[in-house]
Amino acid sequence: MQTSAYGSWPSPIDAALAAAHDGHPEWLGFVGDEVWWTEPRPTEGGRRTLVRRRADGQEESVLPAPWNVRSRVIEYGGHPWAGAVVAGEPLVVFVHFADQRLYRYEPGSEPRPLTPVSPVGGGLRWAEPQLRLDLGEVWCVLEEFTGDGPTDVRRVLAAVPLDGSAVRDRDAVRELTDDRHRFVTGPRISPDGSRAAWLAWDHPRMPWDGTELVVADIGSHGTFVEPRTLAGGPDESIAQADWSPDGRLLYASDRTGWWNLYRDGEQLCPREEEFGGALWKLGHRWFAPLDSGLIAVVHGSGSTALGILDPETGELVDAAGPWTEFAPTLAVHGERVVAVGASPRTAYEVVELDALPHARTTSRGGAPIGRARVIGAPHDDPVDPVYYPEPLIRTFTGPDGRDIHAHIYPPHHPGHRAPGGELPPYVVWAHGGPTGHAPLVLDLSIAYFTSRGIGVAEVNYGGSTGYGREYRNRLREQWGVVDVEDCAAVALALADEGTADRDRLAIRGGSAGGWTAAASLTATDVYACGTIVYPILDLAGWGTGETHDFESQYLESLVGPLAEVPGRYAERSPVEHADRVTVPFLLLQGLDDVICPPAQCERFLARIAGRQVPHAYLAFEGEGHGFRRAETMIRALEAELSLYAQVFGLNPPGVPTLELIR
Repeated sequence: MQTSAYGSWPSPIDAALAAAHDGHPEWLGFVGDEVWWTEPRPTEGGRRTLVRRRADGQEESVLPAPWNVRSRVIEYGGHPWAGAVVAGEPLVVFVHFADQRLYRYEPGSEPRPLTPVSPVGGGLRWAEPQLRLDLGEVWCVLEEFTGDGPTDVRRVLAAVPLDGSAVRDRDAVRELTDDRHRFVTGPRISPDGSRAAWLAWDHPRMPWDGTELVVADIGSHGTFVEPRTLAGGPDESIAQADWSPDGRLLYASDRTGWWNLYRDGEQLCPREEEFGGALWKLGHRWFAPLDSGLIAVVHGSGSTALGILDPETGELVDAAGPWTEFAPTLAVHGERVVAVGASPRTAYEVVELDALPHARTTSRGGAPIGRARVIGAPHDDPVDPVYYPEPLIRTFTGPDGRDIHAHIYPPHHPGHRAPGGELPPYVVWAHGGPTGHAPLVLDLSIAYFTSRGIGVAEVNYGGSTGYGREYRNRLREQWGVVDVEDCAAVALALADEGTADRDRLAIRGGSAGGWTAAASLTATDVYACGTIVYPILDLAGWGTGETHDFESQYLESLVGPLAEVPGRYAERSPVEHADRVTVPFLLLQGLDDVICPPAQCERFLARIAGRQVPHAYLAFEGEGHGFRRAETMIRALEAELSLYAQVFGLNPPGVPTLELIR
């Protein structure tokens, strides 16, 4: 064991390794008996490919570059593909990111477009496709721009002909609903094909504030008849809906303060746990009914587990295994359940659980149901796992005695330790959203820092998901206050208890976390520097047309109605208080970002100019909201480490020096 200063430890986890393992499998589905999913390719321009797991267990990437299976509906996207077996061969439809058209694909042939290109605004976009082979159609969410502005848009449920007749004829797309609601999710069809259920909501609500569960009868020619709202409302969030095998309506509602499961209005498993989450992407799935009547569920408080719920008894039994976090992307086929799980020692991988038909008689006493195993995208340690950090789940006390949940990753290296008496630097990570959550999973970007001797504190500040509606609502009209206070409280508590060096604290975050990082630098003196990634910096600009439609009225609840409290928008905006920034910072931005546009960064930098504050601004061509290209992630991670090295007096080997200007 060698003794050397924090921040100078040599590590096999370099930025290229972290970038190569960024992202995870998503959007699971079955094509016949085969499991398919999407998977990132950071070294291929950041595209997402479609992966097929054959019956013999072999995985193959179905679509070569440049095909990119990703939807832009509501900008964050949604489930981008669907498939079935026709005449013994797969038939798949998918959304291609570059033009947002829906394509038909059969192995051995080139993908063929099914939808037209619109010259208006952002064009036509599609999500949550569902094959209706009996009608010769694919049913989807259609997002159609009606003008050049980001909010000139309508959304409906629509049916696209599978024969390609809509490629040059927009009128061949059959609309299943009108556009009375601003936002809709894809329809779930009852087992007998007689009814459809979907979610809808309108500005200024976000889907975690209030949604409606809409049901319509399906006529003989595939038309929707008499849509009616059966549950939900302005103060009740329904996160997902589906049908049981016997045709009863299942949904996850937070009417009790927690997203719990209901069947035809009856609560199935009352718990202070979440069986749903924030609907940032259309098609997120936290539960899935099995043919036996059992229900596969992703549930928990803070972290999540994969379980099987018996709706007749309310008994819930979790699958055995090392996974401590499951993504909201379940798929089922018969009694087979497929999910995406991860842990602090493993990245996300595709997991299958066989929920045996006799599970009701074998689950008594809490024994695991079925057999869970990794079947796809298996975790493979790229370095010796002794370099991984050992996270601590902590609850801190914030202002007014409120709880603050956090994951603490102390510096860790198998061959190095710091000199006695030296305290480590720590970086506070603020997650995006802000209605989001930092999962407790292996992240090589965190290990990149901890293996060099820099601690990381991930803070699930007030407003985060996973802890009930009351915890989420702490941020209502308090964005820029509660999140900033909670991050600072964790940082100072670590310093006060002797875990972190009070003089070597930093904050970083992206998107809404970038806002929290920037607001923290203008509102507190806790941090010696900060990393601000594709941030919101100007509330007034963001709330009056500088973002996309989905979040265009998000600030009405996060900050308050602009018409009523305009002064609050200026009071909290970092761009209005750039003169308060006195410590070095790094600003990272994608030039194609339509959610948090570069104009906000440029405005902030203009007000910093000439103030002698050391800083760097790195803007990346071809990157949007969330970096996806390996070369971008490498440059960003190395720049961030160089910032901390210069500010904290560290000496990490082999890291290019970031030039800070004044």
